[in-house]
Amino acid sequence: MSLELPVLDLRLWYAGGEARRQFLMWLGEAARDVGFFYLVGHGVAQSQQEAILQLAADFFALPIQEKRKVEMVHSPHFRGYTRLGGELTLGQADQREQFDIMAEHPYRQHTNRPAWYRLYGPNQWPKALPQMRSTLLNWQDQLTDLTVTLLRAFSLILCDRDDVFDHTIKGGPFRHTKLIRYPGRPVTTAEQGVGAHKDAGYLTLVLQDGQSGLEVLTERGWLKAEPLLGAFVVNIGELLELASNGYLRATYHRVVSPPEGAERLSCAFFMAAQLDATVPLLSLPERLALQAKGPASDPLNPLFYQVGQNVLKGRLRSHPDVAAKHYADLTTTATSTALQTAV
Repeated sequence: MSLELPVLDLRLWYAGGEARRQFLMWLGEAARDVGFFYLVGHGVAQSQQEAILQLAADFFALPIQEKRKVEMVHSPHFRGYTRLGGELTLGQADQREQFDIMAEHPYRQHTNRPAWYRLYGPNQWPKALPQMRSTLLNWQDQLTDLTVTLLRAFSLILCDRDDVFDHTIKGGPFRHTKLIRYPGRPVTTAEQGVGAHKDAGYLTLVLQDGQSGLEVLTERGWLKAEPLLGAFVVNIGELLELASNGYLRATYHRVVSPPEGAERLSCAFFMAAQLDATVPLLSLPERLALQAKGPASDPLNPLFYQVGQNVLKGRLRSHPDVAAKHYADLTTTATSTALQTAV
């Protein structure tokens, strides 16, 4: 199999010295030129990866009435199950079903707080799979550590020190995990598993099964991110693009639905700064600053440096049923005002 995206080995980072310098050079090139790469040598066992994909298969195989007991519409915190067609990208329904969790928080009183404060809260868990809670929370913790390591590497690339993002995650980064199933589609139906988009956070890790479908938009057109056994697909999010003034690239990507008779399972992990953080605009060395062209922002989907604003904006756009049930007090005008209210 000929891979179209770079493959980076994290063992070079851990080796230190010249090996680490080589890794940082390749990492910087991949994040600057493509915004996507495969990561191997990360220390996450193949058996763990297989267990997560099996957990996804077990959850999506549950009867629909069991899945609907933990449907996202029951959660003002955007946690739980989303049926086929229940999430929108660019206003179009995505043909996937999914189960979302974030960090496990007790409910917090949000009176006199900005609207995004409602994102704090507990996850929903299916009673039919009691092992799901500990398995997914442990997995999320493990991938958090991995992305923090990568964030420190990017800090070195951008500013020659490893701590420039530390103040944005000192209370724990924002974490978001999705189990996803893309069913096969008849030839006559739309192929949008999930529409073209950028991810909003710092970094995303994607675990894929053996079914292809993830595609990345580059100057050469759409490139396939074919599954590579044992590897995570990593991509740069808009917060890193913002912080680096566009030196690093957040890249559009999509998933094409598998053919009829097949399905695709994946697990996506998103890491961002903590919700109450403001993303810094870094002072880059001159050699990098000259190549920074500013972040590419969609005027219909503006970027905010305040993290909670960005996260809630994306959730409201993607899940109109949750927005209607739990955020009906926010009119179009009030939403803009509420999102920009500081804690």
